[in-house]
Amino acid sequence: MEWYSGLKMIHMLTAALTALLFVTRVGLDAAGKPGWRTTPLRFLPHINDTILLAAAIGLVIVTPWMPFVHHWLTLKVLLLIGYIVAGLIALKPKYSRKVRVLAAAAALGQLVLIFALALHKPTF
Repeated sequence: MEWYSGLKMIHMLTAALTALLFVTRVGLDAAGKPGWRTTPLRFLPHINDTILLAAAIGLVIVTPWMPFVHHWLTLKVLLLIGYIVAGLIALKPKYSRKVRVLAAAAALGQLVLIFALALHKPTF
């Protein structure tokens, strides 16, 4: 368990950065500034999310929490998949503005639920 505190801090920091980077990119798109796609904002979220995933896997290894046994964690993983899909749609310029706005709202809603599950770890 000596790794727990460090992994948790990395996981929480990168989760916050994920939200910030997503909101920034969606906001820039909404403001009509798609130029972010040629800046480091195009690839920084992928690096951050890789670190986030590695920290999450590390936390699962050093704690007794297991997906499919601890239902809050299972739901968190399912919401993560939904967030990824909705986020992809929200950031693809090939979709209409209405579809991208709805997808961004869905992605943000799922992100809020993921954070709530992480904070409260409810039993079902």
